[in-house]
Amino acid sequence: MSVSRRLPRQLAAPDPTWSVETDVVVLGSGAAGLSAALAARPVREVILVTKDTLDAGSTNWAQGGLAAVLDPNDSLENHVADTLAAGAGLCDEHAVRTLVDEAPTAIRYLMELGAAFDSGDTSGEIALTREGGHSHRRIVHAGGDQSGAEVQRTLDESVRLAGVQVVERAFALDLVTGVRADGTRAVAGVRVAMLDRSGGVQSVGIVHARAVVIATGGYGQVYASTSNPPAVTGDGIALALRAGVEAADLEFIQFHPTVLWSGPDATGQQALISEAVRGEGAILLDAAGQRVMEGVHPQKDLAPRDVVATAISQRMAEAPAGVHDHVYLDARRIENFEDRFPSITASCRNIGIDPVHELIPVAPAAHYVCGGVIANLDGVTSLPGLFVVGEAARTGVHGANRLASNSLTEGVVAGTRVGRALSWQLPEQVHVADIDTDGELIDSYHRSALRSAMSRYVGVLRSPEGLAAADAILQTLAGNASSEVVPTRKSFEATNMLTIATAVVAAALMRKESRGCHRRTDFDAPSSQWQRHLTCRIVNGELEVQV
Repeated sequence: MSVSRRLPRQLAAPDPTWSVETDVVVLGSGAAGLSAALAARPVREVILVTKDTLDAGSTNWAQGGLAAVLDPNDSLENHVADTLAAGAGLCDEHAVRTLVDEAPTAIRYLMELGAAFDSGDTSGEIALTREGGHSHRRIVHAGGDQSGAEVQRTLDESVRLAGVQVVERAFALDLVTGVRADGTRAVAGVRVAMLDRSGGVQSVGIVHARAVVIATGGYGQVYASTSNPPAVTGDGIALALRAGVEAADLEFIQFHPTVLWSGPDATGQQALISEAVRGEGAILLDAAGQRVMEGVHPQKDLAPRDVVATAISQRMAEAPAGVHDHVYLDARRIENFEDRFPSITASCRNIGIDPVHELIPVAPAAHYVCGGVIANLDGVTSLPGLFVVGEAARTGVHGANRLASNSLTEGVVAGTRVGRALSWQLPEQVHVADIDTDGELIDSYHRSALRSAMSRYVGVLRSPEGLAAADAILQTLAGNASSEVVPTRKSFEATNMLTIATAVVAAALMRKESRGCHRRTDFDAPSSQWQRHLTCRIVNGELEVQV
């Protein structure tokens, strides 16, 4: 069973005017990309390409922390079991066990690099908190709710000191492929557009490399409301799809249950209210003062994210006390809230809410994607020379729903594994024929219609009618793709967002069940016949989705 939809084969851009050579080029500057660059650098020449500044991705915004078994009362088996339960039948157990086994080492590695994680009040041991879906306290955090910023700072400094060549404001357009000695197709580098500060194209060139590592993160910005920063537009996944590489599980988009609700017209990046707030005892209430999670799940407010986000969405649909667009988080019982969660306190006060004494208005928003380019934890894909790590990869760790705080851990573990492997051995040299630069773009002003359609029709709860409406809108936008559109960062991103959104909707239409973060209003439960993955790829400009 498959469906087909037309999409641009490549991104339109001026012809290349320069080229450079390196061993490894890393696309993206979050935890996964930085870890890969750092691990490869002692042996290899590494260029790290990022379309913005080094710290503009999702890692810098992560509040919760990193999941790892460090408590003697916990166990690796507990962490494995919690991850598999959250993944709703679609995890790769081998990948999960590898991640869980290497997670404590990843924490110690970051500490050796200089990361300062929070310690307990008296013991001096690393402080651990608990988040949704976890049976034990195993979340390592820094600065209370600034864990991602500390990981980003640590890796940024380490990468620069190691001599990685960092190229900022450089947009990876499309892969350059060639033929190996045995006649098989393989990666030979990437076409890159150098941008000015306003996003205009200054020049285009080719970075020739034996290995290309995609670490560009997810695609939360295809939604009108998201916890993700503006740079997270699915670029690396779209780039891989256009190269004919398969992605999977793109329909499984995790909506964080508790994003700060700042008004009915708020769009773009929204402030996150970390799951750790509920881990410290906060509870969800509707506008009538009734508990949202009572009787929904044995873990109540600490149930897995898909369960909590669905319960909130269903409660909002009932409009208790006339309120249909948010619920409330009651954190007033948490001692020293301001010290434990300084960033969250500041975000709340910016909209006139004092979380120490008042209820915090929250609603689900797009947060993390569980699918991505098919790869293993070593980053290996079906295309020789192409590696994918972090949120851009579908390794099988997250299944249909990610367990909280496994993502930063996965980024460091997988990034380090691929970097270490490339330091041992590079893919063989590839002969490159003529480079095809013909492409199309859609205008950046189409972003608004795209994001609005995705939030309205492809959110937490999805109906067949809504998905069909979104599909029709996206196909109309695809019909506007042209080689005449002015190449800019915004039009590159808009075209990548169209590619990703089209794949998400096509997969969501095909998956006729409710599982993990994919909830269909016409199917109230998972089905054994759908305990399998949907794959997407682009062939000759046509998106194919297959079971």
